[in-house]
Amino acid sequence: MPHITPLLLWIATLTHAFVPPTVHSPRTNLLALSAKKIAVGIVGPGLVGGELMSQMEATTSLLESQGLDVKVAAISELKPGADGKLESWMICSDKTVTKTAFQEALKDPKAGQPGDFSEMADHLLSVADHAVIFDTTASEIVSNMYAGWLGKGVHVVTPNKKVGSGDLVRWKECISAMETTGAQWGDETTVGAGLPILNILRTDLLATGDTVESIEGIFSGTLSFIFNTFEPGMKFSDVIADAKEKGFTEPDPRDDLAGTDVARKVTILARQCGIDIALEDVPVESLVPEPLQKWSPKEGQVLADAFISEMAAFDDDKTALLADADAAGEVLRYVGVVDVTNQKVSVELRKYPKSHPFAGTQWADNICAFNTERYTPQPLVVQGPGAGAAVTAAGIYADFLKIAASC
Repeated sequence: MPHITPLLLWIATLTHAFVPPTVHSPRTNLLALSAKKIAVGIVGPGLVGGELMSQMEATTSLLESQGLDVKVAAISELKPGADGKLESWMICSDKTVTKTAFQEALKDPKAGQPGDFSEMADHLLSVADHAVIFDTTASEIVSNMYAGWLGKGVHVVTPNKKVGSGDLVRWKECISAMETTGAQWGDETTVGAGLPILNILRTDLLATGDTVESIEGIFSGTLSFIFNTFEPGMKFSDVIADAKEKGFTEPDPRDDLAGTDVARKVTILARQCGIDIALEDVPVESLVPEPLQKWSPKEGQVLADAFISEMAAFDDDKTALLADADAAGEVLRYVGVVDVTNQKVSVELRKYPKSHPFAGTQWADNICAFNTERYTPQPLVVQGPGAGAAVTAAGIYADFLKIAASC
């Protein structure tokens, strides 16, 4: 990307513009009579899924004022069986299952039934004309259900990147199922959490006939924080330790530093641009030194702490790289790149001038720049928080509302 001043995009997406009716308005009764009934299923209501349930329960009146009658009619989770081993489990109901009721059922050995994702979809379709399943897991087993769900006409909303970036055949089966049944797949949060990156790409750019030449961005909140923090005089391993203490890293920091998550996101973006690329074909510059890629901690050691201690031996490499960049008036940023013009995708550590928009990111910002036929020489830039349970849950909730409005 050339050294240019970006056009910053500040978007507030309003799915429905509406004026809530007063208690005396005849529209209140009309909405109640004509409300669109939607049955919702949630798979894996952990941190993000639990936050989603809280947000939905807190906004019931807003849903009703938009003419939506939403019931959380099924929830699936892993539950200890009689032998103590975790087993697939679900609770289904014709009425809304609240977060509290779900948590109580999870503790009750007699509550619920064995998990069956196909049966779950059928149950939702028996409760309402429209059905939506939220997948808030990162499970391959659940990912393998998408094509079947979409083939039944059940909409899918998820932050799970496995299908969008995984096996090409499976991904194309999902696209084909959507074309056949009209079911929709809400996947906005797979790239930017609450940032409208995919919506801008698909709706504002591609659907309006613009030609996308390249997409470049910082797509990892963890690596954004690390390189926003890393300054001359600091040790790279100390910055990783700081990121760990602040809760940014995975239990094994190599999961962040290897760049695989960024590779998944650029694969999703590339496929939207017509590039049929497999995840394993994306060149990724790992930040994990080769001697530590298959390293294991000693017995009794905390993996993250032990790994960071081992990383200290490689600090000089990053110190020298940063010093060279700083002397040239540049910063280091870990980015994903989709070169649409040349049909290439990459994930790498790059240098950018301190005047570049990527140099102005703060804390754990994500940022994405679209270079297109229209947006030139200044790119279209989207920036903001790209991680966090509340932001991600709000993102999938917004995807749900878009589907609810159009189904």
